[in-house]
Amino acid sequence: MTHGTAHNFVQEQIELDECLNNFCEEVNSSVEPRWKRKALAARTPKSSRKRNRSGKTPSKGKSTPQHDRFIPNRGAMDLANAHFNLMKENSSSASNQSESPTRAEFNKALASSMGAGDSRVLAFKKKAPAPPEGYENSLKVLYTQNKEKMSRAQKPVRHIPSAPERILDAPDLLDDYYLNLVDWGASNMLAVALGQTVYLWNAETGGIEELCQCEAEDDYITSVKFVQEGGGYLAVGTNFSETKLFDVETCKLLRNMDGHSSRVSSLSWNQHVLSSGSRDSIIVHHDVRVANHKVGVLEGHVQEVCGLAWSPDGQTLASGGNDNLLCLWDARFAGEGARSQQTANVVQTPRLKITDHLAAVKALAWCPHQRNVLASGGGTADRTIKIWNAANGANLHSVDTGSQVCSLIWNPHEKELLSSHGFSENQLSLWKFPSMARVKDLRSHSARVLHMAMSPDGTTVCSAAADETLRFWKVFEAANPVKRTKRVKGAATASRQGLARMSIR
Repeated sequence: MTHGTAHNFVQEQIELDECLNNFCEEVNSSVEPRWKRKALAARTPKSSRKRNRSGKTPSKGKSTPQHDRFIPNRGAMDLANAHFNLMKENSSSASNQSESPTRAEFNKALASSMGAGDSRVLAFKKKAPAPPEGYENSLKVLYTQNKEKMSRAQKPVRHIPSAPERILDAPDLLDDYYLNLVDWGASNMLAVALGQTVYLWNAETGGIEELCQCEAEDDYITSVKFVQEGGGYLAVGTNFSETKLFDVETCKLLRNMDGHSSRVSSLSWNQHVLSSGSRDSIIVHHDVRVANHKVGVLEGHVQEVCGLAWSPDGQTLASGGNDNLLCLWDARFAGEGARSQQTANVVQTPRLKITDHLAAVKALAWCPHQRNVLASGGGTADRTIKIWNAANGANLHSVDTGSQVCSLIWNPHEKELLSSHGFSENQLSLWKFPSMARVKDLRSHSARVLHMAMSPDGTTVCSAAADETLRFWKVFEAANPVKRTKRVKGAATASRQGLARMSIR
């Protein structure tokens, strides 16, 4: 080992010894270790601890220990100092409270500062002070609108009587599902076909008048329909394939129109054009203004056409038949172009042919609230009411009624649909549209309710059933009710179960 190497070795040994000495020295800290504090607390007698909690002022020189974090350790807390500070705050608050004014003085000062005098701020028995003269609320219009909306939202549910208002005898009313024997005109006249005779009942006076009667023994009335505007003309279909037009006021036959080879079971008006459906499965358009009345023929059904209904806008004709078909036809086949030809325009394909029903389709009704919405009802094997979009043939809703659907009428004032039924319930049912929830059933007839007709004011519905009675129901309610005209005292009346009962013949 050289001299330089020995010197370096000795130097490293000296530095190592110094590091070991520094490492072994005790570390000085202001915070005593926990084991020392616990040992100190164990050596302190209990009597001295009680003296420190007695409330004596601790020495000012004693410093409160400082810690870098909160550790809930009662042994490290200065409970005597905390008790002294707490007692000092309580004594100061008590002295301040003794100097504060009484409650009565405070209320008096508050009232004088508000200038209210003897009046109270909150008085449950007194009205609010009136606004100054000439003051106008800027939100008055807004409050009025909210009040109107609230009144509409809280509209009470109307009462629908469960019993008919009036009952009329209708002897010899044919029990035939495919016929249409009752209609109510705009002149407030009710036309009823009983066997071979058509009777007119005046709803205002209660008077009854015979309009016409079939001459042949085998002939009988199969359909009746008032013209839509005015109600002064009545179309009548017979079993001998004739379509007749009568003047209601004079009870005279205006003309007799042909075109069918079998009974005329359904009729529908579109202004001056009368459409007739027959057992021969065709539909004929008659223009009642011209001599050559036959202006159109529709061939799309294969069995009897028992339901016809023109849309309110006069653009689409709906037809239902015993072949379970629902057909939609355009109005152009009964227009000016058809009349200009020497022969009637024959159409063999409808615009839409719907085959969803499983039985005869007689009940047809166009919605007055929504364009191109059509309701149809099926017979005993179908028992459903279906809502259609006539523009594209889409089925909007279908509900199983559980009974044969004979007739349909829309409420002109509310979105409701009234249906009459046959086997097996023989009731009238009111439905909410578009949910088609059943609102109420009206049960009074003892046989199937074949026909329905609505009064001109849209409030009363007449139902005709195979039990040979006509029953009048106050089922709808007008938006602006109109007072009814008093009936003539000389009208024949009788009483049955508290209901007025009259004979139509």
